[in-house]
Amino acid sequence: MLITRADLAADLRGLGLAPGDAVLAHGALGALDPTIDGPDTVIGGLLDAVSPGGTVLAYTDWNAPYVDQLDGAGRVPEALRPHVPPFDPGSSRALRENGVLPEFLRTTPGACRSAAAGASFAALGAEAAWFTADQPLDYGYGPGSPLAKLVAREGKVVLIGAPWDSVTLLHHAEHLADLPDKRVVRHEVPFRTAGGVTWRWIEEFDTAHPVVDAFAEDYFATVVGDFVAAGGGREGRVGNAPSLVVDAAPLCAFAVAWMEERAGR
Repeated sequence: MLITRADLAADLRGLGLAPGDAVLAHGALGALDPTIDGPDTVIGGLLDAVSPGGTVLAYTDWNAPYVDQLDGAGRVPEALRPHVPPFDPGSSRALRENGVLPEFLRTTPGACRSAAAGASFAALGAEAAWFTADQPLDYGYGPGSPLAKLVAREGKVVLIGAPWDSVTLLHHAEHLADLPDKRVVRHEVPFRTAGGVTWRWIEEFDTAHPVVDAFAEDYFATVVGDFVAAGGGREGRVGNAPSLVVDAAPLCAFAVAWMEERAGR
């Protein structure tokens, strides 16, 4: 039978989502099939599970294939520069590797998106504008980011069929953790502005790899697994997909302590 919006909302409520919650959603939606209306069914189910008063977020990043052409200093080749589409929160596509959920959420009427290109998030619901406002362009996973606001708001994270190493919240923990020799990346990003295209250098802790050498490539999954083993989170099924709901603030605090215990100063 086709899985409906009401089915998904009921499953999500059963895992602990409640009216008024803010939830950051990660999904491998193929694990849910067959839904009655694809990703829109999932977004609707998420909204229903946290309504009234709730907000659904997704990590968009942006689809910027030019980054593969950056030189060792993070600079765009001069010949390519005039052809690179600038980042525009209202129109730039979400990163394809993040799956279909972020792009569908971004393009749902009423959604808002934050302005820090590679660290951008989309949000839909009661506090969407607040979550996406005033995000720093540098270090966009740190203070003032949608992730920091999710922790302050005592929000939640849901993985719907998604692997545990996809929890973007742990990039905020990487920012907060006191670790020596964190990897820092700097690169050029074009932004669309009212006056035309503006190129700007962006500085950020490296999110494409573990932030320090001491951690394995997929260590986010280990952190989440250890958190769940310690009694955090609620596992179950959303539709046909194995799923997990965790509280953002406890997970972030656990992750910071986990990182510092293994690689702190």
